[in-house]
Amino acid sequence: MTTFKKTDTKVFDRVKQVSQESLYWKKLGEPILLKEFGPIDYLNFSPVEPYNFAVTSSARVQIYNPVTKQPYKNLNKFKATAFGGTFRQDGKLLCAGSEDSMVRLFDVSTRSLLRRLKGHTLPVHRTYFTCDNNHIASFSDDKSCILWDIVTEQHVVKYKEHNDYIRAGCVSPVNPSVVVSGGYDGAIKMYDIRDKSVACTLDHGAPVESALFLPTGSILVTAGGKEVRVWDAFNRTLLATCSQYHKTVTCMCLATKGKRLLTGSLDHRVKVIDMVTYRVIHTMGYTSPILSIANSFDDKTMITGTVSGLITIQKRGEQAIVPQKKPVSYRYIGDTSTKDSNLIDTVVTMKGKDKLPKYESSLRKFEYKRALDHVMVSSVAYKTPATVIALFDELIRRKGLKQAISNRDSKQLAQILRFIIRYISVERFMKILIEVSDLIIDAYWDIIDLYSSEVKKLFNTLQDTVRKETQATEDFLKIQGALEMILAASNISLPPIEDLAIKVEAKTENE
Repeated sequence: MTTFKKTDTKVFDRVKQVSQESLYWKKLGEPILLKEFGPIDYLNFSPVEPYNFAVTSSARVQIYNPVTKQPYKNLNKFKATAFGGTFRQDGKLLCAGSEDSMVRLFDVSTRSLLRRLKGHTLPVHRTYFTCDNNHIASFSDDKSCILWDIVTEQHVVKYKEHNDYIRAGCVSPVNPSVVVSGGYDGAIKMYDIRDKSVACTLDHGAPVESALFLPTGSILVTAGGKEVRVWDAFNRTLLATCSQYHKTVTCMCLATKGKRLLTGSLDHRVKVIDMVTYRVIHTMGYTSPILSIANSFDDKTMITGTVSGLITIQKRGEQAIVPQKKPVSYRYIGDTSTKDSNLIDTVVTMKGKDKLPKYESSLRKFEYKRALDHVMVSSVAYKTPATVIALFDELIRRKGLKQAISNRDSKQLAQILRFIIRYISVERFMKILIEVSDLIIDAYWDIIDLYSSEVKKLFNTLQDTVRKETQATEDFLKIQGALEMILAASNISLPPIEDLAIKVEAKTENE
């Protein structure tokens, strides 16, 4: 008994162009979801293996293992909401701000609270270690930025240059003296602590939510409002602006050693920006507005945090484990009298019958008219038009199309005509629908007066559609001919200017 060959609908599907960049990001495995009690304020990876990551949410900072996806350290020495937990470059220390205006410093291995840095008067939202590992920069709602000395617990310098909350900041990856702050006043301030003054001021144009340096320390990126801006930190000039966002951009991080920038926003999207062309090259969608994002230093793990407290972990090349279903029906072969029957029994799975779509079942029974009825319903015809075209193609191959479209009433015929009018201009459907249209005209033209006025109008509409498509094709051919003539003329080599001058002189002498 031969198996019924199903209709191939893929041949008429839209061809999707997939870039190498999209293929790279699609290699991220199925997301693993974790739930916290509050919004995920900040995410940060440890710079050293095994690249643990810190999740700042509610009144604690939890450190997760990227392999087990489980927390193994819980830093909960906070009296209020914690903000911006960040690892030091050696991964041994972690600093975090809090709603009680203090900056806390922890020993990661022992979970001990080493320092309480007091100097701000309002919540501290972001804290970072400088590249020399001896200082911490903190950014607060009291409109100030402070650089702290870890050993003495005293602030080295305090800047109060903003007119609104400071919710973003960063430190130079190559110079421990350079600090940048971004405020809700839209200003970006760059400081050099050796000079004790503001090095420069840039205008982002919207409240700044995030800021970071590229690994070279010469390029600064800021995010806020519906834009991401790229600045030349040395020349203090704007290099590029990316504004392909519908809502506020809330977070950023680097990937592929600084060659790509990942941005998260309240429109549920993560966008990948190429830092050479400054263009969006890939987009990923999520279920909730995104507050935080981080990418591991080996580029194998990406995590996002949302307003709803959901953490999404995606590991490159790793697929989610799906529990295997038990066989629906089976029988044991062997001696079942022994105690451990699993060692000798064989499970034989009974393969069930494939469930065919309704139109495939009708095709199998040679009921061509009913098969066409099944695909002309709105849920199939206008959601997956390639299925209808594939059926038309199969009916033509079987020489059953005339049987399928004959003896239709006004309602059924109008349904087919509306589909043809809608899709006859689509290039991949055009050849099949022209043949179907010819057959319908031959079958119904002599008896068109027996049908409703709606059917007559649809035939006229089909005629106008074909006429417009024909005219457009003729116009394109004329343009193509004109372009070919221009290109052909440009390939004609002109005579050298010296030969032309000799000919003119000879003609003048003769005259």
